[in-house]
Order: sequence, then C-alpha cells, then structure tokens
Amino acid sequence: MFKRTRDVEVLKEIARQVRIDLLKALHHAKSGHTGGSLSSVEILVALYFAELRHDPKNPRWENRDRFVLSKGHGVPALYAVLAHAGYFPREELLTLRKPGSRLQGHPEYDLSIGIEATTGSLGHGLSAANGMALAAKLDKKDIRVYVLLSDGELQEGATWEAIMTASYRKLDNLCAIVDRNRFQNDGAMADIKDIEPLPDKWRAFGWEVEVLSDGHDFAGLLSAFDRARVTKGKPFVIIANTIKGKGISIFENQGKYHGVAPTDEELKLALRELGENI
Repeated sequence: MFKRTRDVEVLKEIARQVRIDLLKALHHAKSGHTGGSLSSVEILVALYFAELRHDPKNPRWENRDRFVLSKGHGVPALYAVLAHAGYFPREELLTLRKPGSRLQGHPEYDLSIGIEATTGSLGHGLSAANGMALAAKLDKKDIRVYVLLSDGELQEGATWEAIMTASYRKLDNLCAIVDRNRFQNDGAMADIKDIEPLPDKWRAFGWEVEVLSDGHDFAGLLSAFDRARVTKGKPFVIIANTIKGKGISIFENQGKYHGVAPTDEELKLALRELGENI
C-alpha cells in the first residue's frame, strides 16, 4: 500500500527493491536500457514516495503534481517505481517491451499507469513540462511539475530553447532534475560533446541551480526538493551527479551497458549484490 515517507532507510529499501524489479524486467525482455535506469532510481523514489502529490488509486486526480520522464529510455526504473507505488501490479513489469503491453521500451501517455507524457525522442520533455507548468499558472492551480533529463539531451538545441522559455515565463512551479551520469549511448560525454560548465549555463539562462555531489543521497535530494518548492520567480534545476549503472559493480560507470539488458550470469551477480535470494 502506497505511503509517503521521508524516512531515508525506508526509501533506501524501496530503491533496493526497485533495482531488483527493473533488472528482472530488463532480463526478461532481453533488451532495454540498464545503465541509465539504475542511475535514476533514487531520484524517482524520492519523487514518488516523498515529494510528488499524487494518488495511485486516482491517477487522473486533477490537482496532482506532474512528472515527465524526458529521458524516456530510463523508463524501466519509472515503471518499477510506479508498480511499487501501486499504479499496477509488480507482476506486470515482466511484460516490459512485449507486444500489447502497457509497458513499452519508452513511455507512452497512459494516466491509468501514471505516465503523463510520451517521451523518448530526446530534447522534448522539458518543453512538455513547460506547457504543463504554464497551464497550471494560467488556471491558478497549485500544481508543481517535475522533469528528469539526461546528459545527452543537454546537447540538444531544443532543450536550451525550453530552458530559456521556462526562465522567461518565470515558471517557479517547475523543477528540472538532471541525471548527470556522464555517459550517453556512444560513450562518455567528455569524449563526444562535453556540456560543462553545466551549472553556469543553467544560471546564465536564468534558473536557480542546486548541484548535488551525490545524486543517490536521499537526504540531499529531499533537501533540494524542499528548496525548489520555496524558490519564487524562477524555475529550479537540480544537477544530480549520479553513477551510470549504480548499485551493481559490473555495470557502474560502464558506458557499454547504456542500452544492453543483463545476461543470465549478470542478473545472478546483480541480484546477489542486491541481497536477493536466487
């Protein structure tokens, strides 16, 4: 049963279970994105179990906060979090990427399972979130909008147009989070097209910026969300320094696992590291 909590130990246990479930789903599908799903687990758990106002029993609640997964390839982590929150049975996670499943390889708009926007083509999620935040302001509704972005889409011009628009419109009900794991599909960001100095760039575009040295630390994430909520007059971005493949030694900081599902042996090793009986 879904229950909001700010107890860090409880959140850590949810994150452990989410990792187990998303890895099993990826293994069963035999395809999908392992590294970037694992890097975003704590961010998503903090959002859905501590920060967002939402109701799994009433997913169309008009006054719910909104979340957009702009890095749509990381959706296995979001599906696992939504299942743990009670939007659908955890058993359904094993239908990931199967024909006819609600759980496709990138999220498709479906409020019944908590998906607010179809994403996957990188560079468009922040624009969608901008629209939601602006609509809430025009309707004079106390609704906050959150969006999770990847490293790679910060190389996209459309993203920077959206960053500029959010600042110009003073969307202080908008909070962006960057899953800063420093890898993209073809390798390390620094070897392809580096995006540093990232905090300075967001500030130059008029955003309030918080940098987390450890984007997996729940206390830091919750504190950053608290600060975002009380910031007025400008949008807020949390640059969360994370580890690609976080939680599994063979996957951590290994770019080759960006879009590769675990093998049988890799899954066994991962589950042992996560304390799962196999």
